[in-house]
Amino acid sequence: MADRGADEPSSRTESPDGESRVSEDRCSVHQRLAIRELIDTEVSYLHMLRLCALDIRSRLKQLPQGDLDVLFSNIDDIIKVNSRFLQDLQGTDAMEEKQVQLIGNLFLEFQEELERVYKVYCANYDQALLLVESYRREPELQREIQAIIEAVVPQAGPSGLSFLLVIPLQRITKYPLLLQKILENTLPNASAYSVLQRATSALQDVNTNINEYKRRKEVASRYTKVEHLTLRERLARINTHTLSKKTTRLSQLLKQEAGLVLRTEDKEFDDLEERFHWVSLCVTELKNNVAAYLDNLEAFLRFRPQQYDLDMPAGPVGQYCNLARDLQLQAFPEFKQRLEDLVWQPLCSLAKALAGPQNLIKKRLDKLLDFERLEEKLLEEGSVTYEEEEARHTYQALNSLLVAELPQFNQLAMQWLGQILGTFMALQRDLAKQVLQRAESSLAQLPHHHLSEPAFRKLVEDALGQTGQQLRSFQENFEKELTPPTVQPLLPGAERQVQALLTKYGPGKLYQVTSNTSGSRTLDLSLPRGQVVALLQNKDTKGNSSRWLVDTGGHRGYVPAGKLEPYQIVPREEKLGGQAGPGEASRHPAPDPSPGLVAAVPTGTQVVAMYPFVARNSQEVSLQAGQPVAVLEPQNKKGNPEWSLVEVDGRRGYVPASFLARAPSPAPWGWSLPS
Repeated sequence: MADRGADEPSSRTESPDGESRVSEDRCSVHQRLAIRELIDTEVSYLHMLRLCALDIRSRLKQLPQGDLDVLFSNIDDIIKVNSRFLQDLQGTDAMEEKQVQLIGNLFLEFQEELERVYKVYCANYDQALLLVESYRREPELQREIQAIIEAVVPQAGPSGLSFLLVIPLQRITKYPLLLQKILENTLPNASAYSVLQRATSALQDVNTNINEYKRRKEVASRYTKVEHLTLRERLARINTHTLSKKTTRLSQLLKQEAGLVLRTEDKEFDDLEERFHWVSLCVTELKNNVAAYLDNLEAFLRFRPQQYDLDMPAGPVGQYCNLARDLQLQAFPEFKQRLEDLVWQPLCSLAKALAGPQNLIKKRLDKLLDFERLEEKLLEEGSVTYEEEEARHTYQALNSLLVAELPQFNQLAMQWLGQILGTFMALQRDLAKQVLQRAESSLAQLPHHHLSEPAFRKLVEDALGQTGQQLRSFQENFEKELTPPTVQPLLPGAERQVQALLTKYGPGKLYQVTSNTSGSRTLDLSLPRGQVVALLQNKDTKGNSSRWLVDTGGHRGYVPAGKLEPYQIVPREEKLGGQAGPGEASRHPAPDPSPGLVAAVPTGTQVVAMYPFVARNSQEVSLQAGQPVAVLEPQNKKGNPEWSLVEVDGRRGYVPASFLARAPSPAPWGWSLPS
């Protein structure tokens, strides 16, 4: 009896052990099936991604590249990450005993990479769907796209592109479910259990973070668009709601400035914002400088000295002209085109890329004021409305997105800026190298090519200094021979009027009309050429200095300032001494001869007209001030030296001898390097 009683408990303990072993075996089988499902579905998934990236994308040639970039987003990055993931996943088959633990560790290892690539794809997914919807509104295009997809992926069915684009989203959300299935079939006391738990939780966090990132991007997309609205359009958007929001924000800002409420401090964001503004400032300054550089280059290309006859001997000058022509027609235009393509256009694109973050930072400040006000309300009342809670979340989403992405944006912008500057310097070096190569043959023929650079620089400076002195000497000699201002002939009977104005206003106020004026505005005067007037005011009532108020001796009004010049009072001796024509007395006053005037000029001498002269008959010839004149006879047929027979532009006639002057003869000028 005792022995039988002792045997009964033994039989009862064997039964649970057997059930436990059966349960473990069942879990092991289901676990292996779950692992096999994970690996097999990963193989199929990666195969489908490659079909999309290689076959389908390459066949959709009817779609622009911009659409393809949106539709397939960063699918190439996903393929790279998942290819390595699948390779490591298949490698766990060789270690069956530790396979579960290895799979858990593998997901933990790829957690950050999976989140990084899938959050970009998921954030662009809605925009891709909008494109798909737009294609459906074009039946012919939709049929072509559908035919391509059905030829490559028959199981896509009528869904077409939508079926393919959603596959990455489905896969990233399925990873936690597959891990959970493996975890459910893993004994709690197994060493791999805790690893699987952490892996499952990590993949759930990945999906949560992707959803949060997608939500932030959706919030930010509403504020990154830069709209160029007219004043009328801005006014049309104003309503009671916007006025209320702006008033509340202004009130909150004034409270902060007055110290009534605390300002939210965010040192991390402030540092990022300051760096971003420095980047923006650098881009703006560089863009302005490059624009000025291009303008100067354009002006330089318009100046082509090699096209002008410099009247200089051949030799180095001719070589320079040939070199300048070569550079002007080929080297510099090529440099300008490369500069626009490789520097200016990327710089404009970078400046355009800054507009979105700038607008987002500005909106973040508005949302921060809303957030601070709602935080105060939450502390005072303990609750906020649904709309107010949404406003709080909007600020948090914007702030989180900026804190997460501004560092990357700043870094990329600085790299972009550095590449632009590097390209600019490389273009400068290429231009210098190209110019030196083209000039190499010409340089060897120059008389001073053997000199060192410092010695040559000193030689050029000395030569330029000497040439500058010659130019100044020529200028001084020329100014000595400059003609005095032209004396316009007075109108008949105007002497008495001029004398009256002179007595009333003095000689410093008298001006003479250089050409006929026709008044077109109120108080404007219509005056003939030669009319003498007195200046009353050198601007009109509106401060316009181009209209002068004058007195004609009978009327007052406005005359264009550009048609007035100071009146030169002719001495009475000149008036009395007037010109005597070849056959009759002249009433035209002639100025006194100056030291440079013609006096007994030999026949055939080349002189210059000091004053304009209008021929009054067929025996005279007209002159323009500064016009070269050849003297044929220094006096007329009666021997009067006051009239000279000259030839002007092939025309012969008499002109007043006092209107002619010898041309100055300075020392030979122009610069040439000493030998």
